[in-house]
Amino acid sequence: MSGDTSPREPIPVSILTGFLGSGKTTLLNAILKDPAMADAAVLINEFGEIGIDHILVERLSEDIVLLNAGCICCSVRGDMVSSLRDLFAKRAAKEVPPFQRLFLETTGLADPAPIVHTLMTDPFTARHYRLDGIVCTLDCVLGLRQLRDHGEAVKQIALADRIVLTKNDLAGSEARARLTAHAHTINPAVPMICADHGRLAVSEIIDAGLFRGEGACPDLLPWLNTQAYGSDAPIRTHGFEATREHAHDHHIRSFVIDVDFPLPWESLMVWFDMILATQGDRILRLKGILNVRGETRPIAIHGVQHVFHPPAPLACWPKDDPRTSRLVFITQNLSRQALEDTFHAFVRP
Repeated sequence: MSGDTSPREPIPVSILTGFLGSGKTTLLNAILKDPAMADAAVLINEFGEIGIDHILVERLSEDIVLLNAGCICCSVRGDMVSSLRDLFAKRAAKEVPPFQRLFLETTGLADPAPIVHTLMTDPFTARHYRLDGIVCTLDCVLGLRQLRDHGEAVKQIALADRIVLTKNDLAGSEARARLTAHAHTINPAVPMICADHGRLAVSEIIDAGLFRGEGACPDLLPWLNTQAYGSDAPIRTHGFEATREHAHDHHIRSFVIDVDFPLPWESLMVWFDMILATQGDRILRLKGILNVRGETRPIAIHGVQHVFHPPAPLACWPKDDPRTSRLVFITQNLSRQALEDTFHAFVRP
């Protein structure tokens, strides 16, 4: 053993977001006490908002404290990139415990997309951190009104990999059902978790992405969950399928495009570059699995607006998978037909 605590893989980052008053701070308070957080660090906006004195073990510096669950809690000073750099440097210098996971809290009105952009494009953060998932709190009492009145709340739901339903004890079952149905018109496939007075198992909100262990064949179906986008028969034209759209009153659309022929890589990348350059602000979320011509393994893609993770080959296709390429889109003011038309123009069998 060399004693080197540098992570061999980028540290997974969970972004915790949610509209003002949706219970994000209550959830954060709860998970900070969870023993499962022993190897985690949390970047928060202000120490005073979460009340950590009763679980404080040691103040490591002015803006970093060690909690009794073993978790490191850090207050953001200046911009996020500087905070991420400083925390990693302290980890490398063994000034803080060797955390293996990071939670990052946003403000109630924050758009998560710029944070994702930073994680994926800043050279330092892209090398040492990776996005695990976006966790969004949703208020069972006020959430329906917030989703109807505030575009920020809608975008947080659209980008979420997990939704945590809060204040369940204050809302009736009918109100909760209306809220979840409405949220699923924005993001049909997102798993929803009920928090009990802000409490839940940390395991329910981590490992939200596709990339987990080395060498393992991923479980693609839960990650894409294409069945959530409608049970209507797909529309097929020339080896190209698309589910009918889920439409939302903030001009949010969600749909799946399936392609049953191996994709030519160069023309596919030209198409991706074109839609990102011309429509990137309208593509809230895109994830997919590609069957690329000449490649035996599936290729995973994942992007938020103008920014994409580098395409990543996975270990293998799942057993009995038909090797169909599947692209899941959540868009704003951009129709399925517009994307289908450009696809046909650039990508041919």
